[in-house]
Amino acid sequence: MADPKGFLTTGREVAETRPVTERVKDWNEVYVPGSLLPIISKQAGRCMDCGIPFCHNGCPLGNLIPEWNDYAYREDWAAASERLHATNNFPEFTGRLCPAPCESACVLGINQPAVTIKNVEVSIIDKAWGNGDVTPQPPERLSGKTVAVIGSGPAGLAAAQQLTRAGHTVAVYERADRIGGLLRYGIPEFKMEKSHINRRIEQMRAEGTKFRTETEIGRDIDAARLRRRYDAVVIAAGATVSRDLPVPGRELNGVHFAMEYLPLANKVQEGDLTVSPITAEGKHVVVIGGGDTGADCVGTAHRQGALSVTQLEIMPRPGDERNANQPWPTFPMLYKVTSAHEEGGERVYSVSTTHFEGDEDGNVQALHLVEVEFKDGGLEQKPGTERRIPAQLVTLAMGFTGTDRSNGLVQQFGLELDERGNVARDADFATNVDGVFVAGDAGRGQSLIVWAIAEGRSAARGVDRFLTGASALPAPIRPTDRALMV
Repeated sequence: MADPKGFLTTGREVAETRPVTERVKDWNEVYVPGSLLPIISKQAGRCMDCGIPFCHNGCPLGNLIPEWNDYAYREDWAAASERLHATNNFPEFTGRLCPAPCESACVLGINQPAVTIKNVEVSIIDKAWGNGDVTPQPPERLSGKTVAVIGSGPAGLAAAQQLTRAGHTVAVYERADRIGGLLRYGIPEFKMEKSHINRRIEQMRAEGTKFRTETEIGRDIDAARLRRRYDAVVIAAGATVSRDLPVPGRELNGVHFAMEYLPLANKVQEGDLTVSPITAEGKHVVVIGGGDTGADCVGTAHRQGALSVTQLEIMPRPGDERNANQPWPTFPMLYKVTSAHEEGGERVYSVSTTHFEGDEDGNVQALHLVEVEFKDGGLEQKPGTERRIPAQLVTLAMGFTGTDRSNGLVQQFGLELDERGNVARDADFATNVDGVFVAGDAGRGQSLIVWAIAEGRSAARGVDRFLTGASALPAPIRPTDRALMV
């Protein structure tokens, strides 16, 4: 155990953010560089080393949280990094992007603020990179087997790294011009600077993983031909089909999916564009959708110089405390104030968009909404609550409905889908096509980054066993496992 009295003597402290007036003028990460290290050892000492660490149940990766908390408390950063990497290929991603269901399941969180597990995690990995403790781990021998991984998001990268280290020759195919999937073009720079992805890619290259960008399986390469070329295939193409809003005026200029808007802002930061073709500068912006993607649109609009930003959510405002029907250690639906929300804008709950209004040139100028409430299991509009708000840019951030089926990948492989439109798989993450496996959102549906990495690791075990007859790779989850929720 770290500090036996730590949870009694030390209060919770989190990462310090830069002033709003400063950070909205740039695209750097919002946190003060190095602000965690002076406090993180004491924060790690708040870990109670519970007899049953429920934080393990909250995290699908099965992270060894009490162990690396103990090492961080003792400032044994090399040992902490080893324990962290034992279950997680990319802790610098999860430590920045995960909503930390582990903290919701922290035993200390029953009657006190939970341990800052996420901050400890990111401190350990940043220290490990700084100390040179993160090095390539190439396999001792090659198996002679080849694997293609379709998609380079967290699930695809995790599967590729595990399989490469197991001795297989792995090639990752990505339809975009850079590796990273939504980590690269869906996550704004202020949430995670892309240098973190770049150095992981270099580590994987040194281990032997090959990368093929600007290659879309189904369009550029026939999926069936790819299957004949490789001994196994892992589909980790994500759930990239955005949920649409079929209301009058949807066709107007200025109404875009979030995944049309956010990647262009990231391309500006990559140096590919001087100015984004879709910009919030000088406009009234409305973001439809109250989740993390919506918050990313809010923060991006602030940095582009929006006149105003309004975020709409059809559901009621969540509470500040756990509801009785969401008891510890489940992951509760709480009111969250992200760094983007700290920067300004208005959040409106329990409203539904009725239609968009345009000008004579076909550009969106306003959005009409109405308040709604749930009655008898359905959604009803409240008479007399209609109103109009200005909107010259609207982003639709209402989630995703499944993997892309327009590029021919599903049809060319002959894949079966489940009742939710995801690629069906068995207990080993194998599809109905021999030698073809699926990991991440393509098989699970839209989910969290920790689930994507866990899926990639687990699918890698299934592939390894298919290729060699047995596998020593870890499989932290089953395809049927779900988050700890009520």
